[in-house]
Amino acid sequence: MCNTFARHASGKIVSVENKGTTSGRSAPKGYLAYLALFAAILCIGWSAIFVRWTDVPGSVSAFYRMLIPAAILFPTFFIPGKEAPLSRRSLGIIAFGGIFFALDLALYNSSILRTTAANATLLGNNSPFFVGLLTWLVFRRRPQASFWIGLFLAMGGSLIILRSDLMQHSQFGMGDAMAVGASLFFAMYLLATEEVRTTTGTLRFLRLAMISTTVSLFLINIALGNSFRVSDSRTWAALIGLGLISQLAGYMALTYALGHLPATVTSLSLLTQGPLTALLAAILLHEALSTAQIGGGLMVLVGVALAHRQKHPEEEANV
Repeated sequence: MCNTFARHASGKIVSVENKGTTSGRSAPKGYLAYLALFAAILCIGWSAIFVRWTDVPGSVSAFYRMLIPAAILFPTFFIPGKEAPLSRRSLGIIAFGGIFFALDLALYNSSILRTTAANATLLGNNSPFFVGLLTWLVFRRRPQASFWIGLFLAMGGSLIILRSDLMQHSQFGMGDAMAVGASLFFAMYLLATEEVRTTTGTLRFLRLAMISTTVSLFLINIALGNSFRVSDSRTWAALIGLGLISQLAGYMALTYALGHLPATVTSLSLLTQGPLTALLAAILLHEALSTAQIGGGLMVLVGVALAHRQKHPEEEANV
C-alpha cells in the first residue's frame, strides 16, 4: 500500500542511511509525478466540455471514451516484453477497479447532461472525502492534518462555487446526486489503482483497466437499452477528443502520478478541475462565471497548495 504504510510493505525496516539514498534517487521521479499530475488535470478538465458537445446519452459517451483509447492501445499487447505474470489478486483488483471506473464515468457523464458542467465537475470530484475516509477506516492509514485542513478549505471553495446553482434548486437534483455517486466510485478506482500500481507498469495497467471498463460500460448500456449509434460529425469529434485527450492522455499521466504520489494528495489535486472546467464552460458553453465562482476557485487552489505542504509526499508512495 502507499502512504506512510509503504515502508512496512516490504516487511523490513529501512535504515536512515539507505532511506536518504533512496530519497535522493526518487527526487527526480517526484518532480515528474507532479508534472504528470498537472498534465492529467489539464486533460481531464476538458471531459465535461466534450460530453456537453455530444448528442448521445452519458453512459454511451462514456463507452466511446474508453473504446477509442482501448483500440489504440490494443496493438501494444503484441509488443514483446519480459514482464512477469500478474497474480490473480492483482488481476482481480484491476478488474474491479475497471468496474468502479465504469460506474464513475456512466454517472458522471449523465450528470453533466442534467446540471451545469462546473457543478457536475465539482460534485464529481468529491472523491477526496471518500478517499480520506476509506483510507482511514478500511486501511487504517490516517492522512496527515495538513491534508484534512487543505481538503476542508478546498471543499469550502467548492461549496461557494456551488451556492448560486444550489439556490436555484429547491431539492438536490438527480444530476447532482449522480455526480456525488460518481465521486464515490472514482475514490474506489483511485484506491484500487494505488494498490496495484506499485507492481504494475503504467501502460500495462491502463490496457487491462480499459478492457474491464469498456466491457462494463458495454454491459451497462445494453442493460439500459441505449443505442450506440452516433449520427453527426460534431458528436464524433467530441467523442474522439474525450477518448484521446481526457482519457488516454489524461489517465496515462494520472496513472503514472498514482505510482509515485499518495491517492490522498492526488485526489485532492484533482479538485482543481472545478475552477478549470468552470472557466472553460464560461468561454465555450456560455455558462456565467460569477464572482463567487472565482473566489471559490481561489480557495480550492489554496487548499490544494496547503495539502502539498507535507514534507516530501512522494516519499510516502511505493516508488
